[in-house]
Amino acid sequence: MFEKILLIPAFKDNYIWLLVRDGRAAVVDPGDPLPVMERLEALGLQLETILITHHHADHQGGIAALLEHWQADVFGPGIESITGCNRPLCGGETITVLGQPVSVMAVPGHTLGHLAFYVPGALFCGDTLFGAGCGRLFEGTPAQMSHSLAQIAALPDDTLVYCAHEYTEANLRFAIAVEPLNAALQDRVKRVAELRATGTSSVPSTLSEEKATNPFLRSGEPAVIAAALEHAAVDRSKVAVFTAIRQWRNSF
Repeated sequence: MFEKILLIPAFKDNYIWLLVRDGRAAVVDPGDPLPVMERLEALGLQLETILITHHHADHQGGIAALLEHWQADVFGPGIESITGCNRPLCGGETITVLGQPVSVMAVPGHTLGHLAFYVPGALFCGDTLFGAGCGRLFEGTPAQMSHSLAQIAALPDDTLVYCAHEYTEANLRFAIAVEPLNAALQDRVKRVAELRATGTSSVPSTLSEEKATNPFLRSGEPAVIAAALEHAAVDRSKVAVFTAIRQWRNSF
């Protein structure tokens, strides 16, 4: 694990993650370079690595400016257009970040080349999995996203989920519409409301919490299946239920 994982807010609701070890740093999805540079300089850190989950500008827009100040390896999806990417990936690799082995997961759905980066105890998943939600399907298919989420769900329950946006409160409003009788979900709604009322981040969550409260990881649960059937004429397969729930969320 890394010595520290620091949150850097950016734009309206983006989160950039700064990984620290022995005076060295890696950054995940630096859409905005300025807060990253300020934090690196304030802490006296040397930027060695940039990890990019997908090509959207709010995730990769700061790369060029960072490379003007530091010589860094830029890891990202090889099939997407990533500024300065000198270490293209496709998923399935193990890379070394600040001396730590990091597993690269292919998690298409939000985009076709979307990646997630996993080190035991922590997952950096970009816009694939959110607090109580998942990313929109801009490029991939429901089957792809359902499979990607299943891969994530198979990780250890105590994995901390470092997603790239503060969407949890809005996602919980939808989740409670899907499963109004889910006690764990009711508790999470209260806890997150208290956090956000004080300006505290709701991220990271644990994977166990997501599996208990995130409808997109619960497409095999009877209550979620029933909710999907109320909104679309679908079969009971996980992909069909996921598709119905995702379409409902799009217009919620």
